[in-house]
Amino acid sequence: MDYIASGKGDTTENCDPNLISNGNTKTALEKQIADNDKEIAEAPAESAACSSESIEDAVCEIPEQVEFTVVFNKVKHEITFAYDATVLELKAHLERICGVPQSAQKLIIKGMARDNMTLRKAGVVKGGKVMLVGSKMDDILAVKSAPKAIPFQDVDEKSSSQSSKEPLCMQKNHRKVLDKGIPPDVMPGIKGVKEPLPPIPLSGMLNKHGGKVRLTFKPEQDQLWVGTKERTEKLAMTSIKSITSEPIKDHEEYHIMGLQLGATEASRYWLYWVPAQYVEAIKDAVLGVWQFF
Repeated sequence: MDYIASGKGDTTENCDPNLISNGNTKTALEKQIADNDKEIAEAPAESAACSSESIEDAVCEIPEQVEFTVVFNKVKHEITFAYDATVLELKAHLERICGVPQSAQKLIIKGMARDNMTLRKAGVVKGGKVMLVGSKMDDILAVKSAPKAIPFQDVDEKSSSQSSKEPLCMQKNHRKVLDKGIPPDVMPGIKGVKEPLPPIPLSGMLNKHGGKVRLTFKPEQDQLWVGTKERTEKLAMTSIKSITSEPIKDHEEYHIMGLQLGATEASRYWLYWVPAQYVEAIKDAVLGVWQFF
């Protein structure tokens, strides 16, 4: 078909009738601009997709968690916590749950757990059990605010008070037991050393009657079991008001120890030939960090 020239000259519009649609003319330059606009409009969608992918990657980087049970006052608390968090961070979490201040908490996992240890290093395992020993703030404040009782003393207590300046091992009532010598089956004592409590009961010690005594610590029940041949007394640790101890002269690897169970010194339960290396651990296990008396 022959093209008909017009007065406008030999333009693209006159030469190519395919560019004419419904009376609108689109030049090559307009087409290029339209294509560029389309590319710009699509660009943000790709950028948004990248951002979404980055967020998903960040969410996936969750610290490894471990599930275990914390037992406090016979109540079980199911805990999920970061495996590489420290024991101190766990204590802060437990303070909100159990109401026991961090500084008053003792966590027993495989022995006493140190604050700077991670849960992994301390021995926490999935489904395992952690014992929490401590006193709630209300109980601590109640003890601090309680008035100091002035007990009525009879003649025996006065004489005991007057002889209190004399070393325990030189007092007559203690010499009766000490003069029998070191029991053959008592656990070995070590002078000048502090060790944690062993995983077995402390045995071979004597009471004021010369009978054999063993101590079993039950932190999960907050109890100290004092066993003799005749019976086992299960003492609540909170019932023990204070603990006194002195090394035995000429046998400083052993101590005399008194557990005060009442308001006066006359209520002390005496133990003889306590291995010196465990004395501080016994006080810490029974009295904890809050030793008011």
